[in-house]
Amino acid sequence: MQEDARAALANKLRSKRTEEIPTPLAPQKTAPGPKDPFQGAKSPVVVMDPHWAPCTPHKRIVAPEDMVRFQASPAFAEILGMIRALNESAQDRSLMDDIEESEPVKIIHEILARVAQLVKETPRSNTAASTSRFGNPEFRTFYKKLQHATDDLLQLFPCLREAEPGATQHRRARDELAIYFQESWGNAGRIDYGSGMELNFLCWLLLLVKLGIVQLPRDAPALVLRIFWQYIELMRVIEAEYWLEPAGSHGVWGLDDYHFLPFLFGSSQLYHHSFLRPGSIHDEELVDDNAPKYMYFSCIQSINAVKTESLRWHSPMLDDISSVKTWSKVNEGMAKMYRSEVLLKLPIAQHIFFGTLLDFGVPEDEGTHTHINGHGATASAPTGVDVAGTNGHAHGPACGHGHAHGEGQASGWGDCCGIPIPSAFAAAEQAKRGPAKPLRRIPFD
Repeated sequence: MQEDARAALANKLRSKRTEEIPTPLAPQKTAPGPKDPFQGAKSPVVVMDPHWAPCTPHKRIVAPEDMVRFQASPAFAEILGMIRALNESAQDRSLMDDIEESEPVKIIHEILARVAQLVKETPRSNTAASTSRFGNPEFRTFYKKLQHATDDLLQLFPCLREAEPGATQHRRARDELAIYFQESWGNAGRIDYGSGMELNFLCWLLLLVKLGIVQLPRDAPALVLRIFWQYIELMRVIEAEYWLEPAGSHGVWGLDDYHFLPFLFGSSQLYHHSFLRPGSIHDEELVDDNAPKYMYFSCIQSINAVKTESLRWHSPMLDDISSVKTWSKVNEGMAKMYRSEVLLKLPIAQHIFFGTLLDFGVPEDEGTHTHINGHGATASAPTGVDVAGTNGHAHGPACGHGHAHGEGQASGWGDCCGIPIPSAFAAAEQAKRGPAKPLRRIPFD
């Protein structure tokens, strides 16, 4: 009898505990992306009409409904087409392969070399006031020099020079090209850099194709394995020199603090490799041996150089990808992720510029949108107007949340009231100096 009472009491307690445990919510279902990551991609159309009307590029995406329009726009199709062409051109090719370079490609080399010289002429400030883990203010000096030099750099192309006969349409294109070129090097206000700036460099190359300056069928291998990689290596120098903050709170979705496309193109380089596998990134000797030949391994080497913790801790996505069996699957997955997590994410897409050459495809006087920001405040903004100037929100520097944003202290392309993310380069440098107090780790969440 006593045992029956104990059993009954135990059953009652178990039943009570079960009732107190909340039923887990059903997982959210999201619409699956296309099986083909390059669905809708179109080769860039060369603009040769001498009567085309140029305009100053500006931002057109300010609300979620604009993303639908963007996905159906000529610009989206051509950006995808450009990425597809470069991705296919990199397949099974090493950075050390012999690649034919046309005269326009050599001119782009010279342009990037002159930007590198500007960096050398503008070293970061090492005063006591600027030795924090966050962006170095001397980056703004470099950026101003870059802005002043842009027009001269673009005129290295003969067809863009003022005195070139019959090149009227190209001369008028300089202002459009300048916007994308300048936006490729980071944000001077926030002193940060992310995948959106990397996308602007891709768009700059796309515009050179549309203007007929470079020819994609002929120049694609050189554009991806020479020009794009030269840009990435130069950006690594800039990131380290000025301690640029990662734009956004997650770096680039757990791949790298700053970049995405080198992983996409890098996996294409290894598409049918005879012995290197995705899991080879955990072998330090293999990484070092292959970094000069393959973007993917060079990126891993760069990460290992500034981050001492396990790859699983600071780059869990890369760690997960390393378990995939083939590079072809990695490349396909990278392309899908870039489409969904970069091109079709509002926090990044809102910073894409649209003009005559990169066509949004919707008249600017279509109407207004109501933007709901991350704190419940609403504001209306006409389509195409970047009301915030930096973050794309419908409020100004004093955001209406009871505080104002100091220069360079906005959080990047996420919520306007987040915290800045420290530069890994600055953190590594500070660790070498032996800080008086241990640095608090920033959680990856």
